[in-house]
Amino acid sequence: MKNVVSKGENPQDLQGEMKSYNSSEPSKLEEPPKKTETPKLEEPPKKAEPPKKAERPGFPELPLKQRDELLAVLKDRFDKNNARHSGIVWDDVQARLKADPAKAWSLYEMERTGGEPDVVDHDKETGEYVFYDCSAESPKGRRSVCYDREALESRKEHRPANSAVDMAAAMGIELLTEEQYRELQKYGDFDIKTSSWVKTPAEIRRLGGAIFCDRRYNTVFVYHNGAESYYAARGFRGLLRV
Repeated sequence: MKNVVSKGENPQDLQGEMKSYNSSEPSKLEEPPKKTETPKLEEPPKKAEPPKKAERPGFPELPLKQRDELLAVLKDRFDKNNARHSGIVWDDVQARLKADPAKAWSLYEMERTGGEPDVVDHDKETGEYVFYDCSAESPKGRRSVCYDREALESRKEHRPANSAVDMAAAMGIELLTEEQYRELQKYGDFDIKTSSWVKTPAEIRRLGGAIFCDRRYNTVFVYHNGAESYYAARGFRGLLRV
């Protein structure tokens, strides 16, 4: 852009004025005084919260409506069978279930498949409450299953729909051991018409067998079968720690 010089003006004077203008620093506006910050009051110390339980990857959380329905069923069963859990308070059990929706889902599956779970023990070291399947007979929704996946796949034909070990894993529960099965029988007469797979020792399973239990003649019996066998009157019983 060319500078236009009016008549009577000295070009050198004009350049000097422009130079003087360009080199001058812009005036700084005075900043308004800063607001004084209100001193923050110290917050009272928070109450220590109980440690949160680890999440269970792969297991859904039970919706609130279903959880409340389940809790009502469990409480009713708990109140009617005090001999199974002497000294245990339902409110304490319920608090742990509400804090762990994934465990509540597993209990819901135990109930849905006919297990009628109930509290039978309290681990004072871990604080966990232990639920067993307490249905009079082997849970109806878990029968006609062989022992595990290896046994199922070994059958060339007439395979069952599932296995006890796979179902338990999918539900997030454990199979009862022989010792736990005998402990359950102290609270009533279970499996007087049916039988239930129990957790089989590795050595027996390695040789192709699996064990199951029932109650006959007021006595608990332990039997063996090929792990690939399955019967309409045999399911499995499980447990859940909450």
